Amino acid sequence: MSRRIWRSLSITFLLAVLACAITTFSFAQDQDQGGNSQSGGPPQHGWGHGRFDPAQRTEMLTKQLKLTSDQQSKVLDILKSEQSQMENLRSDSSLSQEDRRAKMMEIRKATNDQVRALLDPGQQKKWDKMQAEHEQWQGHRRDGQNPPPPPDSSEQK
Repeated sequence: MSRRIWRSLSITFLLAVLACAITTFSFAQDQDQGGNSQSGGPPQHGWGHGRFDPAQRTEMLTKQLKLTSDQQSKVLDILKSEQSQMENLRSDSSLSQEDRRAKMMEIRKATNDQVRALLDPGQQKKWDKMQAEHEQWQGHRRDGQNPPPPPDSSEQK
């Protein structure tokens, strides 16, 4: 009788371990593909790629650049527009990957120019520095090198 109990417990334990392993593997694979396993939407990470929620990006820029409330509302509108344009572009299957990438870069540049135009000279100087650091970080990524981590809001004072 104890042998049956032992066998039953062993099988139950192995099934539980297997279920945990499958769940962990599925989650890791989803994360590697850039998905957001909780919402099924686009990933919510990435510095300055429109992947942050516009409100989160506005909050980050407010801390880094000390935006006024008027600037905050205008930046939020610009970032919402960028997000909408990017979503439309991602869903446009008629474009080649190269054309899509070029249009994304145009949208990003226009967004950056619009945000910069809202800033006072001191904020523009910080903005330019942030953009230069971001470009340097992106260049490392494109070259396949291990880049330093992207600029963090806690480092930008």
